[in-house]
Amino acid sequence: MLKAEHRLRRSADFRVIVRRGVRVGRPTMVVHLLPAGDTAAPDTADAGPASVGLVVGRTVGGAVVRNTVRRRLRHLLADRIDLLPAGSKLVVRALPGIAGAPSSALARELDAAIDRAVSRAERRR
Repeated sequence: MLKAEHRLRRSADFRVIVRRGVRVGRPTMVVHLLPAGDTAAPDTADAGPASVGLVVGRTVGGAVVRNTVRRRLRHLLADRIDLLPAGSKLVVRALPGIAGAPSSALARELDAAIDRAVSRAERRR
C-alpha cells in the first residue's frame, strides 16, 4: 500500500505533471514524471518524498476491472517508490490492454518505464 505522503490527490497536480513532465509510453501504460525542482510544478521546490498518482479510465474496463488494475498498480508502485528521485511526481496512466496483462509483465514494464523516465528527466536538466 502506498503511504499517504506518496499519493497525489489534486487534479491540478495531475494536469501539470501530464502536461510538463517527461512522458514514456509502454504497451499497457504511459508514465509521466516531473522531477523535483521543476518550476512548472507546484510543491516540487522542496525535496520531500516522491509522489505517485494513477489514472485508470473507463477504456480499461468496468468498475471492478478498473479497481483491480488500481490495486495491482499501487502494489507495484509501493515497492518502487524508492527508485524515484526525492520530490519527484509520477503519474501512471493505464491503457486498455493492462487488465489482461500478468503481474510479472506489468512489473517489467513499470520498471522499464520508470528507468527511462528518470534518465530522460536527468538529461533534460
